[in-house]
Amino acid sequence: MMFFYLSKEWFAKIYSLKTKCYLNYRNTVRHVLCNQSINQSINQSINSNLEDIKASLISDLKTRVEDRILEPENLKLLSKLINQAETIQEAIEIAKLGTSYKRTGFHFDQKIEKLGDTIKYFKKNEKLSFTQKEAKNTHKLIIGDNFDALQNLLISYKNKIDVIYIAPPYGKDDMGEFAVTNYNNAITRDNLLSMLYPRLVLAKRLLSDEGVIFVSIDERNHAYVKALMDEIFEERNFLLDIPRLIKKGGKSTQTIQKNHDYILAYTFDQEIIFSQIEKDISSYKYEDEYVRERGKFSLSQTLDYSSLQYSPNMDFKIEFNGKTYIPGSDIRKFEERHNGRHGITDWVWRWSKSAVEWGIKNGFIVEKENSKTHTFRLYTKTYLNCRKAKNKNEIEFIKPGMKPYSTIYYLDNTFSNDQGKKNLDLIFKNSSSLFKNPKPVNLIKQLLKMIEMDPEGTVLDFFAGSGTTGQAVLELNKEDGGNRKFILCTSNEKTDTNPNGVVYDVTSKRLKRVMTGCCYDGSNDFKWIKDNSPLGDNLDVYEISEVSNSEQRSGKTPFDVIDETLYDQPRLLPEEKIEWVCKNFEHTQKYLEDTKNK
Repeated sequence: MMFFYLSKEWFAKIYSLKTKCYLNYRNTVRHVLCNQSINQSINQSINSNLEDIKASLISDLKTRVEDRILEPENLKLLSKLINQAETIQEAIEIAKLGTSYKRTGFHFDQKIEKLGDTIKYFKKNEKLSFTQKEAKNTHKLIIGDNFDALQNLLISYKNKIDVIYIAPPYGKDDMGEFAVTNYNNAITRDNLLSMLYPRLVLAKRLLSDEGVIFVSIDERNHAYVKALMDEIFEERNFLLDIPRLIKKGGKSTQTIQKNHDYILAYTFDQEIIFSQIEKDISSYKYEDEYVRERGKFSLSQTLDYSSLQYSPNMDFKIEFNGKTYIPGSDIRKFEERHNGRHGITDWVWRWSKSAVEWGIKNGFIVEKENSKTHTFRLYTKTYLNCRKAKNKNEIEFIKPGMKPYSTIYYLDNTFSNDQGKKNLDLIFKNSSSLFKNPKPVNLIKQLLKMIEMDPEGTVLDFFAGSGTTGQAVLELNKEDGGNRKFILCTSNEKTDTNPNGVVYDVTSKRLKRVMTGCCYDGSNDFKWIKDNSPLGDNLDVYEISEVSNSEQRSGKTPFDVIDETLYDQPRLLPEEKIEWVCKNFEHTQKYLEDTKNK
């Protein structure tokens, strides 16, 4: 069946422009995920000889070794088999063994996203959108299925999103009546994973090369979503797995309270720079000749440990201030270790010989006397303003009084849903009935601070819920003078307490109030504005609309209904419009292969 109901004249124009669209989303996913190098080899096979194909296939496999996906030993075996292949097809099939992998212990029955015979597009909601004088930024709120929203966002934001944060539905309350009765059934989890899969594929294409994606998920589905993220974003791009406190307390029951969930983080940039947080400096009470440059120091770390993996190279004598030091201070055990009588973990130095020599020369190593035993032990100085660089014998200066984030940093009540409820209580009188379990503003702010997000960057949340991410971006901009922009996507789910839908009753109203200081009706009777000034900026609100393939009114084609200026496109001529729509909406269109109706 044809996607577009068009005349012969229009088909001629389309084919003259040589536009191509995809058959359906399954083919799109396959196109994204399949190994391009193998496909290229297949396409070239007609015009290439066998030896050239073999060389190309082996070259592709060598690249996978360099990327640490394929073991060098396997490369040797596969290369040998490829060279012995008698046909191109045989060589290709052998190479596929090195370009695929098993999803160990991970399986779900994927359900393909249904496609209708319509073009989905953004249509601006003028009633909910607003502008303000002297506003620096314009943010976006998109109402509708986030699958359609993500496809449309690819037009203007492919590889341009700096941070993605999502909290997909993962609890019984969030997954509806079906989940209540079938929660322990694998089908329910399949529904979750099938829903996430195509959306994460699209999200990957939106994320910039230096971008980071955060995914909040509960302990029940954590392992499955982690495996899904490993597959789509690749395991090598895994960054962090952060436990987060959901609530401080709980009901008094005989079971163990489940008070945490997880935040998974992935990035294509493994050299990402993290910010630091303030640390307790009360232990920094010592001074030396470097105090003006390095600051005060603490002596909290001994140079020798008994719990490190044993290595003879890390078990040696150190001459310092006329004394000889050995790990553990016991010469008899030192000799036993060097005669082979040692544990898997045993006494060793934390630093190598070269690092110790550098540390002594640069004043990073000092001896400290035990006041009770009057014995001496070597310590490393922990300076307030600098440290020994990781894996390098050189000084690395750091922000004074700062320390790295910890993965348990978010196990604090300030990041719990209790705080999220308090945030919403300041904006709505009946927030508990309007929206369940909102994320706290401070959580999103800290995640953005932690990765030192570009102050001119863009944040996307396509499970936006109550709009917490939007408020977090606005508050962070106000704190540091940044110009970050947010894009929120959420469906307008209707409930008994939200008869108009959550977007109309909660999300848009929340953004309107914190950005302008008043409600849509002009009133300002909410608590937040009493202690805060408006966060400013403009908001463009769009709804997912659709154009039927058979729509023909007043001599216009379906394309004429779409306002391409919403996608930062100029007004186009009819021929250009056809080309633009076919190119940019390729994921929602069917391939025009049936030419019988010409």
